[in-house]
Amino acid sequence: MRYLRYAFLGGLAVVLITVALANRDSVTLNLLPQELSGFLGFSWQVQLPLFVVIFLGIIAGIVIGFVWEWMREYKFRAKAKRAEKAAVKLSEEVQSLRRKNAAPGDDVLALLDEAPRGAR
Repeated sequence: MRYLRYAFLGGLAVVLITVALANRDSVTLNLLPQELSGFLGFSWQVQLPLFVVIFLGIIAGIVIGFVWEWMREYKFRAKAKRAEKAAVKLSEEVQSLRRKNAAPGDDVLALLDEAPRGAR
């Protein structure tokens, strides 16, 4: 299984390097369209190789997907946390009842425990 993982990672590296070498030309990224930047008087642009833009797009998509799923699953995590707290509380209650019943002190209960089954 380990060799299969290494083969996959090696193949992925070859594909990514090939894409990077094929897309080395510079492109200009603008924050705003030219018409809007002329109207506002603010223009931000940067020159980057195309493969950097592609890889940043892939990374941004993955991060947005992770954040989206984390927010979507919040209700399930909250429900599980409430259930866990309830289970811990019930377990503590059972333990306290067992300790209370194990401790001598209630003579009536002790007499009932000692009485034969048919006498009850």
